[in-house]
Amino acid sequence: MDDQYLDAFIRESEEAITELNNSLLDLESDPGDQEAMDEIFRRAHTLKGNFGAMGFEDASNLAHAIEDLLDAMRQGEMDVTAERMDLIFAGVDMIEVIVREIDQEGESTTDTGEMVARLRAVMDDHAASDDGTDELTDASVSGDADETEADETEADETADTDAAFDVEVSVDPDAVERGAVAAQLGLGESDMAGVDAMLALDAVEDAYDLLGTDPDRDAIEDGEYDETFVVVVDADDVDAVTATFEDAPEVESVTARDVIDTVAGATGGDDGTSDGTDDGTPGATDGTPGGTDDTSSEGTDSAGQDTPTAGAAGPDDGSVDEIKSVRVDVDQLDDLHGLVEQLVTSRIKLRRAVETDDLDGATENLNELDKITANLQNTVMDMRLIPLKKVVGKFPRMVRDLSRDLEKDVEFTIEGEDIELDRTILTEISDPLMHIIRNSLDHGIESPDEREAAGKPRTGQIELRASRERDHVIIEVEDDGAGLDVEGIRRKAIEQGVRSPEELEAMDRSSVYDLVFHPGFSTADEVTDTSGRGVGMDVVHDTVTQLDGSVNVESDPGEGTTVSLRLPVTMAIVKVLFVEVGEEEYGIPLKNVDEITRTTDVKQINGTEVIKHDEDIYPVVHLGERFEVPGAHNGHREEIAGNGHKDDGMLVRIRESERQVALHCDEVNSQEEVVVKPLEGILSGTPGLSGTAVLGDGNIVHILDVVTL
Repeated sequence: MDDQYLDAFIRESEEAITELNNSLLDLESDPGDQEAMDEIFRRAHTLKGNFGAMGFEDASNLAHAIEDLLDAMRQGEMDVTAERMDLIFAGVDMIEVIVREIDQEGESTTDTGEMVARLRAVMDDHAASDDGTDELTDASVSGDADETEADETEADETADTDAAFDVEVSVDPDAVERGAVAAQLGLGESDMAGVDAMLALDAVEDAYDLLGTDPDRDAIEDGEYDETFVVVVDADDVDAVTATFEDAPEVESVTARDVIDTVAGATGGDDGTSDGTDDGTPGATDGTPGGTDDTSSEGTDSAGQDTPTAGAAGPDDGSVDEIKSVRVDVDQLDDLHGLVEQLVTSRIKLRRAVETDDLDGATENLNELDKITANLQNTVMDMRLIPLKKVVGKFPRMVRDLSRDLEKDVEFTIEGEDIELDRTILTEISDPLMHIIRNSLDHGIESPDEREAAGKPRTGQIELRASRERDHVIIEVEDDGAGLDVEGIRRKAIEQGVRSPEELEAMDRSSVYDLVFHPGFSTADEVTDTSGRGVGMDVVHDTVTQLDGSVNVESDPGEGTTVSLRLPVTMAIVKVLFVEVGEEEYGIPLKNVDEITRTTDVKQINGTEVIKHDEDIYPVVHLGERFEVPGAHNGHREEIAGNGHKDDGMLVRIRESERQVALHCDEVNSQEEVVVKPLEGILSGTPGLSGTAVLGDGNIVHILDVVTL
């Protein structure tokens, strides 16, 4: 299978699953939300078609079963109940597992048979327990067979457009509002006929209401058609339909004609005699219980009684994988193309200047290259920006599942989800944000009874807000829960040896709150299934600081807690100071540097080397010793103590706001702008290192984190 098609299928499926989950949440909170129901049905139908077109039949069958159950609810034949929603959520979770397996292995081994059977059983049990449906079915088939057949012909009139092309499409006259135009679409040769047809049908539905297809839609989306297929749309202008479809994706030829005269002769018939043909219109899918339904008689739903909460079936409790694709605006591509053209032209001019020893020309071209690369850098950085909703879109479902597990009532809202961040930053902060929200649910929001006793609404509130401040994004997670217990934090800090009683006594409330970021610190008496899963607040702090951001906690006892993350919009282009340590080179972010001096001012106090600046004492940290660098000049302490030699290496004094310390190195070299990439894998979180940068000569330099050094 073409990797390009597979990757597009996976990315589209991931987005569809997220949107489906959120629409299901809207429907669960308001069963009468018709807009949410229509969106749910459309997403489920798209997933079914995508799986079928790509050849994943088991997954397509599962999506089809979910679609049919949703359609029964959509048509008012079944009510939206908690048990049915749990079963649907569990089915969507299984679809998500399947997509992940396909992404990782190229295929899925998940058995969907049992889940499909449970979904179908809910519909079958409901139909069997509904007396109204049974009576209607008996009445519809008890009369004369010829009369019934005639009714069917009148209800679903066949549009025959043999003058232009042969086609038979069942069209419901009641669905026609403007007119009826049949169009024969040719897609040409294709390795993925089903996928191409699905793209064309999506374009058709974006422009017009689809009345029917030939062959039926499932066959078309499975690629089972001979070079062309026919669609009938609700329209009255043949030329407009032709022009629209000629611009549709993958369409190479269009032949269209008006068929309203054929459809107009039809009259309404007995809906109970429908032949069940799936013509692509809503409500005509296989497996949907027929007839009408007295919604006051709901049935037993026996197949859904043992359905676990959807969270138990979920693949990862809301965590987000690495973001592997971005959507790029065409204007950005044009800008990028223009800059590349300038780059090529400038390169040619520079080469000629060098070959002719034209130093002035070479200098001019270098300056031009500098401007082009700066613009190129800005354009590429903009192309990497992704809306925050790519990450937070999964959080509403996570909150729903966890609040049910914890037996708490929680309303979760998101504001500013269209704020954009760099792809890497967005991926890195997904787990920290998830942990903050889980903490709010588990430790912040009280039980409904506790809230009521405290004079609060039984339903707790958690809000995630994002806003842009110049080149930074502020993300806040606020809850109206119990707030942080200052005395409880102090007590735990003493028990865990984080601070002494005397130190804690001198700390203000804000400083006490900051103790939650200390490695290993926890106020929880026990680890629960909801929190304490290895991503503590210390990891949140480390992740954010490695991204050149900051994190802050504010809380009012009894009123709630707000955790704020301040993050750069793009990956840091940092100006660093390069220093030599033995045989290695390191980079120190220039914004952290206050002063560079020789070692002549080093003194020893109680055996510790220090320097003095404005009456403040700065301990000296030897980079050679800290990183065990071969060949570093680390023996000068004895020389200072012994013979008074004090001129060995250089000192880089760090700004007091970052850390009151001076770093010793052998030499200080140059300054340069670099792109800092965070450490990954087992190196992630290494004390003293924030990331790496690749220099122009190809060498890799470690960038220091002066706070954790």
